[in-house]
Formats: sequence, structure tokens, C-alpha cells
Amino acid sequence: MTEFRPTRFEILPLIIKNLLIVNVLVFLAQKTFEASGAINLEDIFALHHVRSPLFQPWQLITHMFMHGNVPHLLFNMFSLWMFGSILESLWGPKRFLTFYFICGIGAALLQLASLWFDSRGLLSEFMMFKNAPTPDGLLAFFNHYKYQVSPSSIEAFNAYLGNPADNASTQSAVNALNAEVNKIISQPTLGASGAISGILAAFVYLFPNTYLYLYFFVPVKAKWLGLAYFAYELYSGIMNNAGDNIAHWAHLGGAIVGLILVFTWNQTNRKRVY
Repeated sequence: MTEFRPTRFEILPLIIKNLLIVNVLVFLAQKTFEASGAINLEDIFALHHVRSPLFQPWQLITHMFMHGNVPHLLFNMFSLWMFGSILESLWGPKRFLTFYFICGIGAALLQLASLWFDSRGLLSEFMMFKNAPTPDGLLAFFNHYKYQVSPSSIEAFNAYLGNPADNASTQSAVNALNAEVNKIISQPTLGASGAISGILAAFVYLFPNTYLYLYFFVPVKAKWLGLAYFAYELYSGIMNNAGDNIAHWAHLGGAIVGLILVFTWNQTNRKRVY
């Protein structure tokens, strides 16, 4: 059985410790502001579609510190500690932190590309109706996305369909449709999972024969567990099932960037495979 035991291993290295603290503090701030109703931090710091009115460049980084709920936070932080501690002890704080942020940004970029691809039909239907409003165009949009349309927009749509020649009703329908499109493309992407997927990819590359224990009892080599996990992410990303709110392409983006980085860095030390 092959195991990794670095000579200066720390249970809670500096960067891991500070990332854990920052993520917990940000999560507490999220829930505190959410409960007060004062401000929604997800609107400001989570990652949004580039066409969303909520998109800001800093979200490429800040989304990594946002989490949706306690299980989401705990799973990510446990994974960060489990695999990241080994890499930080191996590389040192500076290189590990650089790796973490590059993987997170890579995850965000692939997720944005995925969101753009998935929303092409939605944005095309909106622009067609905006440029040449017709009842058929509005009904086509509504039939595709009716489960997400708010009651106020339905009222505006009905007013337009009742009198499509009325300019005021037409403009109200266009405005309502614009609001609905913005709402749909403004669903946030948040979490450290993309960066952690990069960490997992690096761990699997460097220590493919190290045994990990599923449910604390079943030994599985890291390479097989990693292959199974990323195959599942690829399959889920391609299938893109309705109701699946997991950012599979972000996970894959982080893993791809992490693998490229660790492969490049490891060229100067080809024997460091455990």
C-alpha cells in the first residue's frame, strides 16, 4: 500500500487554516445579511452570467468564498482540508495559494462559457420578440419558461395578447420579458468546489496509488476514485438535466486547470509520483 507522508506535514497549514476561517466568516455574513433583508451578498459576490445585470469581474474570485447552505460549506471545507493540506505541505503556502486561485478562476471561466452556451436559445427568443413583437413569439417564450415566470409578468403578457396593437401593452410585455430573462440568467454560481476540484486533480496526479477510504472502511486508490468522480461530472455536464443545480462545468474547469498546472510544475521533478 502506497501512502504519502511528507516530512514537514502540518494538520492545518497556514493557507488552509485561513481559507477555512474566511469561508466560514463569509458564510455567516451571508446568512446574517439574508436574515436581516438588508442586502443579498450573493447578488454582489456570487458568479453571474456575463449578460446578467448582476455580473461583475470580481465575481471570478469572490464566488469561491460563497456557499449555499451548511452541508455545501462543510463538504467543501472538509475536502479542502483533506487534499489541500497535503499539497500545501508539499508546495509551500505561496505556490498553493496561487494554485488555488488559478483553479478557481479557471472553473469560473468554463462555467461562464457553459452558461453562455445554455442561454443562447433564451436570449435569441427574447431578441426576436424585442425587435419584432408578435403574439406567437411571446407564446413560444412562455411555453418554454412558464414555470419561472412571475405573476406580474403574466399579467403584462395577457394584456399584450389581448390587444397586441396597443403600443403601451407591447412595451409593457417587452419590459416584463426582459425582466424575466434577467431573472433566469441571474441565477448565481457559488462555492469553492471548482478550486477544490483542481486540488483533487493535482492530488490524483501526484499520488495516484494512495489509498482513500470510502465511508472510512472501503479502500480505493486515488486514481480510480478521481477518474470515477470526473467521469460523473463530465456525464452530468453533458446531460444537463433539468433541476440539476450543480455547476458541473465549473468542477471540470477547475480540474482541467489544476491538472495542467501540476503537470507543468512537475516537469522539473518527474519522480515525485506516489
